[in-house]
Order: sequence, then C-alpha cells, then structure tokens
Amino acid sequence: MADPKGFLNASREDWPRRPVEERARDWDEVYVPGALLPIIRTQADRCMDCGIPFCHEACPLGNLIPDWNDLVSRDDWRAASDRLHATNNFPEFTGRLCPAPCEAGCVLAINQPAVTIKNVEVAIADRAWEEGFAPPRPPDRLSGRTVAVIGSGPAGLAAAQQLTRAGHTVAVYERDDRLGGLMRYGIPEFKMEKRHLERRLEQMRAEGTKFRTSTAVGRDIDAAGLRTRYDAVVLTVGATAWRELPVPGRQLDGIHQAMEYLPLANRVCEGDMKASPLSAAGKHVVIVGGGDTGADCLGTAIREGAASVTQLDIYTQPGTERDEDTEPWPTYPKIYRLSAAHEEARELRTAPSADADARLFAASTLRFTGDANGHVRALHLVEVDAERRPIPGTGRRLPADLVLLALGFSGPDRSDGLVDQLGLGLDPRGTITRDADFATNVPGVYAAGDAARGQSLIVWAIAEGRAVAAAVDRLLTGSSRLPAPIGPYDRPMTV
Repeated sequence: MADPKGFLNASREDWPRRPVEERARDWDEVYVPGALLPIIRTQADRCMDCGIPFCHEACPLGNLIPDWNDLVSRDDWRAASDRLHATNNFPEFTGRLCPAPCEAGCVLAINQPAVTIKNVEVAIADRAWEEGFAPPRPPDRLSGRTVAVIGSGPAGLAAAQQLTRAGHTVAVYERDDRLGGLMRYGIPEFKMEKRHLERRLEQMRAEGTKFRTSTAVGRDIDAAGLRTRYDAVVLTVGATAWRELPVPGRQLDGIHQAMEYLPLANRVCEGDMKASPLSAAGKHVVIVGGGDTGADCLGTAIREGAASVTQLDIYTQPGTERDEDTEPWPTYPKIYRLSAAHEEARELRTAPSADADARLFAASTLRFTGDANGHVRALHLVEVDAERRPIPGTGRRLPADLVLLALGFSGPDRSDGLVDQLGLGLDPRGTITRDADFATNVPGVYAAGDAARGQSLIVWAIAEGRAVAAAVDRLLTGSSRLPAPIGPYDRPMTV
C-alpha cells in the first residue's frame, strides 16, 4: 500500500472523454489521448490493499488488483504488467469493454466512489505495449497434440493462446473474413479501435497459433470430419442467435437486427465500403433494447448522421444510487449509467421525446406501421409498469425510418449445421450442454464462452477460455499447470 491515506486524500477521477461535438464527427475512441497516464498513479494510490479484496471475487479472472495498483503507484510498470498478464490474456480489451464488476466489489465503494480499477488496467496494458513488456511467448517445445478452436471471439482467442503457450498446435477457425468475433464486427470503433485487436493477433501468430478465416465449420467444412483431424476441439462460437420481436408489422422493410446493422458500420471503418447500405444518415431511428448493444447502435447512428435516435428500454429507469436492500454491496447494481453514446445523445438532443438522454424507459413496442411501399414509418409503444403490464392511456407513436432490434441473444446459431453435425446436446435455453470439465456429450469436444454460458461479459468469456484451455490440456497430457479461474457453473455474485 504505497499511500495509506490515498483513498482519504484523493477523489475518483476517470479518464476524460473528448468533447461530444468533436468525437461525434469521427470514429476514434471517445477518450482524450494521453490524458489517462497523468492521473492514474494518484488513482492507484486510492486502493486500500484490503485484507480480503472483494474485487478479486467480483472479477471472474481473479485479477490481482491490489498488487498491480500498488506497483503502478510505485511506478513499476513492468512488474505491474507481469501481474496483470498473469491472470488476463487481453487486458487492453477488458480495460475498454468490460463494465467493471470489480469496481462494484471494491471495498471503497461501500461508502464512496470505487477505485478506477478499469482505468488502471488499461493504462498498464497500453504501457506494456509501448515499453515492450508483452512480447510473444512461444512454447519451449511442442507436445505433438493438435487442437481446433472454432470461433475467434475473446473466449476462443484466450483458449488458443493458453493452449499454444502450453505447447499444443492450435488452429483457430473463424467464419468471418477477419478475426475477433463480436470484438471485430459488433463493437464499434469508437469503443475500441481495432488496432488493439490486430496487435494481439500478431503476438499470437508469432507464438505459433494458426488462423483460418472465412471458414464456417458446419458449412464450409464438415464438423464431424474436422473432429477426426484433431486431438481435441473447442467450441467458442458465441451466442449469435438473436432474439426476435414478434409484433404486428415486423415484416416491414427497414426493421433490422442490431447485428445486421453494426457489422456494416464496422466494415466502413475497415475500408471495405464507403457507406453502409443500412446507414442511419438522415433517418429517424428507433432502437428497441436498453442494453450495451443498443447503446452501440445509438453511438453508431449518431456518427452516421441520423435525423433522430431514440432507444427504448422496457425496464423502469433505475436510480443513481445502489439499492442496498435488493442489490447490496458487493453485487453489481443496476443503476442509471451514462455511457459515452448516451452522453452524446443528451448533448446533441437526438431524441426530443426522451427525458434525459436518448432512452425512453418502461416502454414496450406494440406494433409497427409503414407506407404504401411496405417500409416502416412508425413505431407504436405503450408505457408499462414494473411487471411489464401496459398502462392504459399511455400509447405513443414515434417516427421510424430505421428500427434496430437489440434484444440480446439466446444461444449459438444453428444455421451452419455445426451443432447438428456433431450431435451436440443443448439445454432449454439453446446453449451447448457440458460437464464440470467443460466437455460436451461428444468425446474430445469442449465448449466455452457464450455458446455454453449464454450471453455474458467479455471478462467472463476470457475466463472461460482460460479455464477450458486447462481442461483440454489435462485431456491431452494427463495434467495441467494452466490456470482455471472459473468452473462452467460459476455465476456472478447475486443476493
């Protein structure tokens, strides 16, 4: 504990965002470049080095948070990088994309703002790359065993890197033309510039991991045949089967799933096209769904020049403080949070019908109506109570030229045939079943990440990737020294 009074003498200070008017005109990350490092040492000093650090329990990776806070406060960045990478393969991803359940579990958060754990994490990760503290770590020798990892999202990449470093020959199969899964085509550039992803992929290539893009296992390659070619197969295909909204008018043109819309905007940033065929430019946009994917659509539509953007959330607006009766510390509370996209919507007034930002809370979609050409022109909604029951007399109509459905995902997409070709068992939610060792009902086939856990956070995906790697390593060698931070049945802390 570098400064025993740090948490008393310094207040929380977050990485400042660029002005809304500036950042809404480009696709660069929303934060002020170079503004984090000057404040981060003081923020690391606020860590109390608790005897029982609940931030460890709140983080499925078991990150050694007090350790690297102390090292940062002492300006020992190399040691801080070693501690950080000991538990997290991709801290530059989680430091930008994770909602930080560790901060909800910070002991300091009992009665004041938590330590800026996420900011410290990303500062260490970026400094590690700048100073060369994250070189490739190829294995000293090869085991002679082979593993196929299907899917290159965070779970797949974590599993592949761990298994490669353990000496196994690993090939990652990705159905898209580029690697990264939702980090590539689901996460907008303004949340994480893809250069961070490319840098880590180059490290993995240097370590010996092989990548096969534009290859949909089950469609381009027979899944059962692939299984016979490898000693083990790890399924990390994600939960990409999106949820539908079965209301009248759903068939109208102009109503699309979020994951039909976001990849096209990302392809524009990749240089594949000049403009998205689903661009929101000049359109009245309504986003159905109040989660992070909806916020990603919101920020994207703002940058594309939408005439207006409104986001519907079926839940009532949460308060700004934790409800100690229903969500006591150290659980992750549902409180009113203002993402970068919502801050932009508030200042730019993209949704005149909304109260504070682009969101309409406690709003349920009744139907869509369109014009004579069959294109959507309006969304009809009604306010609901806490039990989602319609409140009489609260019906409203919103103009809508483009509707984006961001209602979450139910499990792996079965259209490519992978599930059926392997004969995988599925649970009632549609996710892949597995045992306590991450093994499916098919010998030698393992499942990790959202495909088996269900839709979750990036930090849980990386933890699953690390854990399934240890299970596969045990299968191939009889034992494993790889860490297994979680089990397949572990869940976030709840009351």
